[in-house]
Amino acid sequence: MELRKTVAVITGGGTGIGRATALALARAGAQGVVLNYSRSTREAEDTVTELAELGCAAVAEQADVADDTQVGALAQRVLDRFGRVDVLVNNAGTTHPVPHQDLAGLTDEVWHRLLDVNLLGPFHCARAFASALAEAGGAVVNIASIAGYRAGGSSIAYGVSKAALLQLTRNLASALAPDVRVNAVAPGTVATRWQTDLHGEAAFTERARAERESVPLRRTAGPEHVAEAVLGVLGMDLVTGEAIIVDGGKHVVY
Repeated sequence: MELRKTVAVITGGGTGIGRATALALARAGAQGVVLNYSRSTREAEDTVTELAELGCAAVAEQADVADDTQVGALAQRVLDRFGRVDVLVNNAGTTHPVPHQDLAGLTDEVWHRLLDVNLLGPFHCARAFASALAEAGGAVVNIASIAGYRAGGSSIAYGVSKAALLQLTRNLASALAPDVRVNAVAPGTVATRWQTDLHGEAAFTERARAERESVPLRRTAGPEHVAEAVLGVLGMDLVTGEAIIVDGGKHVVY
């Protein structure tokens, strides 16, 4: 895919991986980037400013991807403004930490919220933008997680939601073919606010240091490494239904 003059929609686009992906697309020549956010208003607006400085027409749009009505309205606003969508990056996600042994703590409310955002959210967005993506010969990239492969992560529900997202990626790759490609990127540990919010800054720094001792590449991923994988898979014109793990090789030595 030639990224110059394309229009991209990135959910959860104001911070972390979403922000890094937006900046990478702008540097690759994207004409327009829509940053969807649910709560991070200031961060999304700051990222819009950064994108504008790179010569990219950018806009921040608030919508909860778990709400299909809001997603439909978002899609209409995007198409009214730009007239096309070439790239959809389903990056918005949430979690609720619950120790895996604490089955009683994993309430139905937790399950529903995580599945609504992490699984139904990407589906809502793919469905809402499917026609525009098909017309453009576009591509979807879902941001999954290594927790979708292993019995780890911040909770059982989080891991299950990301495993389901990997399967949704495969199913959508078939359903939207031949006009739209659908792939996933599955990060391991990434140095973002997500991790410091979960563990605290000092605790995350120590966790990351200890993890690097067993990671083949001896590095902790930053959001820019995940963005690099997103742009890489966007450029693979004959690849669909696949997932790229970005964890420095840790998954090969678990």
